[in-house]
Parts: sequence; C-alpha cells; structure tokens
Amino acid sequence: MTLPADALTASTFDRSLIEHADSDSAYLSGFYDDSGDGFDLEERAALRRVPGLATELDDVTEVEYRQLRLEQVVLIGVWTSGSLRSAEASMTELAALATTAGSVVLDALVQRRDRPDAATFVGSGKARELADVVTATGADTVICDGELTPGQLRQLEEVVKVKVIDRTALILDIFAQHATSREGKAQVELAQLQYMLPRLRGWGESMSRAAASGGGRTPIGTRGPGETKIETDRRRLRARMARLRRELAGMATVRETKRSARRRGEVPAVAIAGYTNAGKSSLLNRLTGAGVLVEDALFATLDPTVRRATLPDGRAFTLTDTVGFVRHLPHQIVEAFRSTLEEVADADLILHVVDGSAPDPAGQISAVREVLNDIDAGDVTELIVVNKVDATEPTVLAGLRQLAPDAVFVSARTGEGLTALVDALSARVPHPDVEMKALVPYTRGDLVSRVHAHGELLELEHTADGTLLLARVSPSLAAELHTFQP
Repeated sequence: MTLPADALTASTFDRSLIEHADSDSAYLSGFYDDSGDGFDLEERAALRRVPGLATELDDVTEVEYRQLRLEQVVLIGVWTSGSLRSAEASMTELAALATTAGSVVLDALVQRRDRPDAATFVGSGKARELADVVTATGADTVICDGELTPGQLRQLEEVVKVKVIDRTALILDIFAQHATSREGKAQVELAQLQYMLPRLRGWGESMSRAAASGGGRTPIGTRGPGETKIETDRRRLRARMARLRRELAGMATVRETKRSARRRGEVPAVAIAGYTNAGKSSLLNRLTGAGVLVEDALFATLDPTVRRATLPDGRAFTLTDTVGFVRHLPHQIVEAFRSTLEEVADADLILHVVDGSAPDPAGQISAVREVLNDIDAGDVTELIVVNKVDATEPTVLAGLRQLAPDAVFVSARTGEGLTALVDALSARVPHPDVEMKALVPYTRGDLVSRVHAHGELLELEHTADGTLLLARVSPSLAAELHTFQP
C-alpha cells in the first residue's frame, strides 16, 4: 500500500510555529506530509496499467497462452527455544517476507524440537508430512524459517519434491528486487554470491564430469588435471566476488569523503535506524520533506538517504535513512552493506524507530540492538522513537513506556508527538563546543553567516562598529572569531 503524497513546501522547520504553538495540531503545519514531497512516489507511479487491459489473452488460437501467477508457498519453522508467541511472531514475519517477495502463503507449520535435524531440518517423519501438505495444497515452494546447510537443502528437496529455500535466500531475493542504486545492486549481488558459493550443486553427472563444451572440446581456462564443472563455477564466483569487493571499496571511499566533508563542516549527524517497515522513511519525510519512497512493505529502503534539517534554535544537522533490520539478519547482508551501515556507526545520535503496532515490539528492539552491536554502533547515543501510536493498543504503549522511559511516542502518519520529537532532538543533538563573544566587522559577513549555518546563535546585536554576537561554535570557527573578541 502506497501512502498519499500531499506535500508542503517549507524547507526547514517553521520556527515561529514551533516557538509559539500551544498544541500538537498547531505544530503540524511546520512539518511535511509523511510522504515528503513525494518525488520517489511520483517516479514509481509514472508507469501505470492501462484500464481495461489484462495480462491474460482471450484469443489463444494463434499465440501462446500466458498467465502471470505468484509462487504458491508453504512455510515451515522449527521452534527450539523461547515462548510459543515468539515462535509464532517469527513465522508471521516470515509470511510477510514471503508476501513481499511476491508469493502466496498457503500454509504454515511449526515443529517443536530441541535443535533442527541435521539431515532434513525437520526430521524424516515431519519431512514426509510436509511433502503431503505440499501435495495437498499444490504448493511449488517450501520456505524454511532458518538458514539451511547445503546438505539439509538437498535432502529436504528430495523428500518434498519441490523447490526449497531458507530465510536467508528469501531476504536476499527481496533485497535484489528493491536495490536501485549502483552501490545497492553491487552490495546485494555480493551477498548473494557469498550465500551461493558453499551451496553450488550439480545435477546428475555434471558434478563429476570435467567441464566441456559441445564437440568434446574443453573451454579455455578449464584444461588441466580435469577441473569439474562445480570447481569452474566456484572459481568464476570467486572472481566475480573479488571484482565486486574492489568496486564497493571504491564506492566506500566516495562515501567516506562525503562523511569527512560533513564532519569538517561540524554538522552533527543523526541516523535513523530500526526494524524494517517501522516507518523510518515516513519519519524522515515528515522532518525534512525528503520525498523518499514510503511503502507498506519490508525492505522498501535499501539505499541511504541523507537530508539536512534545522532545529528551532537554528542548529543544522543531517538525518540519514538506512536499511531496516530483521531478526537473524543474514551475516552476508551485514558484511556486504557494511559501508552503508557505517553511516549509523559514525553518527552522533541514533533515532531508533520502533513499530509500536508490531506483534512483538520489544523483540524488535533487541534484534536491532544486536545488529547495531555487530556494526560497532552499540556505543552511539540512542533515542528510541515509538512510531505508529495511532494504531497501537494502549496496553502495549503502557508496556513500552515502562521498557523505555525516555522514549518518544509519535505517529509519522498523523503527526502526533512530532513536537516532542523535535524537543528531544534539540536536547540530544550535540551543541558546539566553544561559547564566545565577538564583534565582527560588517566586512566579514561571511563569518556571521557561518555562525548562523554551523553554530548556535545565543545573542545578536548590530552596532556602529559591527555585529556583536554571543554564540556557541566549533573550535575551528572559534579560532577565526578569536581576533574579533571585544
């Protein structure tokens, strides 16, 4: 579901409204719509289906009949620890992932075991029962809630007689669908190759037969002591992975250069992190009018978006929207997206967005913090923002207030609580280090402009000799203002 795109035109927070409003409703005119300016939505909607036309052909006498059909899937999970509620929440999330990937979930099964079966993940007896369910429902794919070993994947497929994929492969498929930038596509491809490499398997005799082309002639590069087809495939995958790593290293250098430029400008950085589909992009649009894509889908955002915003006291900062997290986020994704996730690790403040209406918001908080620790962002100052309060039960909100007493409760869709979020940002975003007074001559208006842009102006007075100001500024700017101290 795509959210509406009614955009406002202001470029920053309306200071007069923020300073003088008495209620949340008055603040709303100082913020954007939850879709921002809707630029990405506009682009997404540029190609529309023509009314009255369908994908199925009426006349099949002279042309081949084709029909678009979504994959029919059955979900299977192994419940090894925790409560039944957490196991069901994991399966519900798997169903949402499967739907996002473009499939129809026909049935979902959970088995209670101490540990997954080493051979077929669910055990030989349950695998045969699963095969019966697949036959009865007409499913063509089985999705397992966990990461399968190559052996488990092969043996389970032999029993159920349909394609079997695991949670990791499913998430990688969704990432491949949603990647749009050159860097995002390269990151996803690298993660997929890392996943595929140990799972290469041939069919029939192709595993043991030396690679050869038609006519019995061996392709260049595969001659020698009898390189098998799977060895050739592995070598090609490794070569492609090495090339992708080199490309991503160059892109990471560009990203680091941009971050360094922002740091030289002494602009505080705020990163928006959180569970997938928690409303991070909607929140970014509300605060900055970024116009990034907002969809009711998992992993709708893969490419980070950086936007500049201004606090009521005039301090500027950057807001970065990042890829969402899930439970058991594949390590291939964390590794491939490390350069992107560094935006979070290098931030001065993390806005940890939580979906209050989710089945297990507390579990989401734990999952996100686990990933933050993996990317060395566990020590960054964190502000929890509970989103979608308009769709959350009061009892759940009460529990979250006990779990996170300092959290801010908002609704990016309705605008509720955004004023409290701006107040919290004003308190948490780092202030410039040096407070000083300076009488800047009118010939150095550039310094006054830099104080406005990068500092915190406390007092301002125009005198006959120049601009008298009291401000908090960075050490580098303070050094330039030092000669103008009265």
